[in-house]
Amino acid sequence: MNRARFLPTVALAALLVPALGRAQQPDPGVEGMSLMGEPLRAPELAPERRARLEADLAKARADLDADPGSEDAAVWVGRRLAYLGRYRDAIAMFSQGLERHPKSAALLRHRGHRYITLRQFDKAIADLEMAGTLIEGAPDRVEPDGAPNPAGIARSTLHTNVWYHLGLARFLKGEWGPAADAYARCLAAAPNDDMRVAASHWLYLSLRRDGRDEQARKVLEPVAETMDVIENQAYHKLLLLYKGLVRPERIVPDAAGATQTDAALTYGVGAWLGLEGKPDHSRAMLERTQLAGPWPAFGVIAAEAELARLEGP
Repeated sequence: MNRARFLPTVALAALLVPALGRAQQPDPGVEGMSLMGEPLRAPELAPERRARLEADLAKARADLDADPGSEDAAVWVGRRLAYLGRYRDAIAMFSQGLERHPKSAALLRHRGHRYITLRQFDKAIADLEMAGTLIEGAPDRVEPDGAPNPAGIARSTLHTNVWYHLGLARFLKGEWGPAADAYARCLAAAPNDDMRVAASHWLYLSLRRDGRDEQARKVLEPVAETMDVIENQAYHKLLLLYKGLVRPERIVPDAAGATQTDAALTYGVGAWLGLEGKPDHSRAMLERTQLAGPWPAFGVIAAEAELARLEGP
């Protein structure tokens, strides 16, 4: 990603308008626009990985062709498209599935996720709030992983993912109170430590931003150095930082790092530095996060939103 160029004469509200709603992108490799006004091109994939993902997509399409009325099959075609970086196609697939299954919380949850990826936060909120209404009083269920963790154990559920992504969309818009409400629900529904640390991380930041420091400190009370965390180690490390059990230099990744985990860590450290009254250090870490990518990572999107807020109108 090229170095960010801020748009100081454009109000933050305008920056958050979905780029795809402003103009059609002539380049088919462009999925959308960043909050900094830069094109978001489909991520490059190693040939072996692309071949594997294309095979997974072909199987998902075959499953849907064999059972066109299957809600689950429609979900998986959309998910497989997104893993290939075809986010607009994924959204179109989820939308197609919703025409047949208009009350599918799963399709709404996944479409909301990909609206976040493309920085279309209002659309994400609309989908995820509807999904939240649909899951009220319904039993929860584990969501299978498209990219399983090393243990091969799925850790998230439909309910936790609905509240997690709704909280994130609210957070990215700077709606700290509603974000905290969604993450509190996510934490209450969390069945394991992986989801507890993920929800607690964003809940803590939301509460701090909302001026509720005492409530934020209480979120950290159950956090311990030893927890059963299989895949959300970045959030666990950040919570230990927020609690004062580790120093930031111990968890900041190498400067060359550009993975989703790296983005989560550098964004979290940058956000914490800002809350601790170190705006210059905070901004440097946020800029590092935004520049390093990968652009679909939640840490990168959060860094973009934060930098846009810092720039102001």
